[in-house]
Amino acid sequence: MTENNPWQTLSAQAIYENNWIQVTEFQVLNPAGKPGIYGVVHFKNFAIGIVPYKDGDIWLVGQYRYPLKRYSWEIIEGGGNTEISPVESAARELKEETGMTAESYTPILEMHLSNSVTDEWGIVYLATELTDGEAEPEDTEQLQIRKVSLEQAYQEVENGEISDSLSVAAIYKLMLMKMQEKLPISG
Repeated sequence: MTENNPWQTLSAQAIYENNWIQVTEFQVLNPAGKPGIYGVVHFKNFAIGIVPYKDGDIWLVGQYRYPLKRYSWEIIEGGGNTEISPVESAARELKEETGMTAESYTPILEMHLSNSVTDEWGIVYLATELTDGEAEPEDTEQLQIRKVSLEQAYQEVENGEISDSLSVAAIYKLMLMKMQEKLPISG
């Protein structure tokens, strides 16, 4: 298989933009050489995920997700400004959504979230050596926080109760780390 780009871009037009995304429509020749269009959503921030971990437990946040029209339980997540380091964004999101601070942030996963239509890239950190504090959610967030065992979170992924892509990938990664005995004994 070739790793060269089989697509030819004929033109590009930004058709929508706000503070978080830009949607561009490309006129293209597809790999078969036929004309078509391709829409790409460009994210102005990267996705940041944080899994606070201590003694086999993790913390999840629940919130209503407008695009899905449903409630979602997920790891701590947010947007990371591309002008600052991802770990700084992780610390800010952890504090904002849970009130916690962590002494240690270990990157455990990097991924593209939906690479057929977007360039969104995400990174997930394992946060350990936790200290409790007061949450400071944004006005757009009505969050519930709950502590669950890693096994319970894994079961919720398996049952389809947790379906957010960063959360699913992070929980599977943590279970793999646990099986390989790479998780801290206490966090």
